[in-house]
Amino acid sequence: MPTSFMYFTLICFPTFGQTSLPLVINTWSFKNATAAAWEVLQSGGSALDAVEKGCERCQEEQCDGSVGYGGSPDESGETTLDALIMDGNTMEVGAVADLKRIKNAIGVARAVMERTEHTMLVGESATLFAENMGFVTEDLTTVNSLDIFTQWLKGSCQPNYRKNVFPNPSKSCRPYKPIAKLGPEKKLHTNVHSHDTIGMIAFDRYGHIAAGTSTNGLTHKIPGRVGDSPIVGAGAYADSTAGAAAATGDGDVMMRFLPSFLAVEMMRAGTDPSAACKMAISRIKRHYADFFGAIICANATGHYGAACNKVPGLLQFHYMVSNCESDTPLLKSVECF
Repeated sequence: MPTSFMYFTLICFPTFGQTSLPLVINTWSFKNATAAAWEVLQSGGSALDAVEKGCERCQEEQCDGSVGYGGSPDESGETTLDALIMDGNTMEVGAVADLKRIKNAIGVARAVMERTEHTMLVGESATLFAENMGFVTEDLTTVNSLDIFTQWLKGSCQPNYRKNVFPNPSKSCRPYKPIAKLGPEKKLHTNVHSHDTIGMIAFDRYGHIAAGTSTNGLTHKIPGRVGDSPIVGAGAYADSTAGAAAATGDGDVMMRFLPSFLAVEMMRAGTDPSAACKMAISRIKRHYADFFGAIICANATGHYGAACNKVPGLLQFHYMVSNCESDTPLLKSVECF
C-alpha cells in the first residue's frame, strides 16, 4: 500500500462522531491557500497553524490583488493591511488593522494573540509591535498599486467614499471640508474586485476549530478606514463547540451586523450551516438590499455551507473546500439570492 494512501486514511479516520474532518474551507477560488492549509493538517498541524499558513499563502500570492501587499491603495496611495485569527478552543483572538509596511498581517495578528493580553492593535503602533516581534518592515507599494493610484488621481479621484463635503467628491479630489447641510446618503459601491478578502475556517482531526481573515481593504479607502475583516464576529468567528464562519464583501455594511457571530450562534441552536449562512445574509439584506457580500459556515461536525447576496457582479459565489472526500482542494459554488 502506498505510503501517501496510508497517511491519508489515518488523518481522515472519523472521531467523536464527526464527519469529513479534517476540513479547510475558504472564501473565493483561492486554491493555493486551501492547499497550504490542508498540507498543515495532513502533517498533523493544528487548525490554528492551518489558518495562518493558508492566509499567509494568499498574502504572498496577492490573491486577486485584494489580499497582501501591492493592492488596494488608499486615498494617499498607501497599501495597509487588516487581519484576524481566532482559536475556537480558547476563544482567544488576535487582530491587526491599518497595518503599515509589514507584509505578513496574519502572522502579526497571531503574535498579538500569543504575545499580548490584547485582542487588536492598529496603525503605526501595530507596525512597531510587529518590528519588536521580529517582523521585517518593507514598502508595500508595487508598480501595480502605484499605477492604480496614479490612474485614480487622473480620473478626478473616482470613485471615492466621501459624502457631505466640499468640493463635490463625485467630481474632485481632496482636501475636503464638511458642508453645513447634510444631503441624501451616497450610494454604496458594489465593485466585486474591491472586496475579495480571504476568510478561512479549519478543523483539525480532533474537531478543534480556528478561523482567520486577511485583506488589504477597500481600494481608494479613506486612510485609517477599517472594514469587517479584523473585527471578531464580523470578519470571522470560531467556537469549537458550535462551528465557525467567515465573511467577505462590503465590510463597512457587513460589520454592523456581526454576520459571522450570528451564523455560529444559529448553528449552535441546530440550524443547518447553509441555512445559517443564508439567515446571516438575510439579516443584512433587510436594511441594505444591494450590499455586496457572502459568508461561509461550518458546524462542529464538519458540515458546511455558504450564502451570498445577489447583486450585479455577484450572481454566484465560489469558495474552496478540502476534506476527506478529496485530497485536493475542491471548488464549490452557491447561487446568490
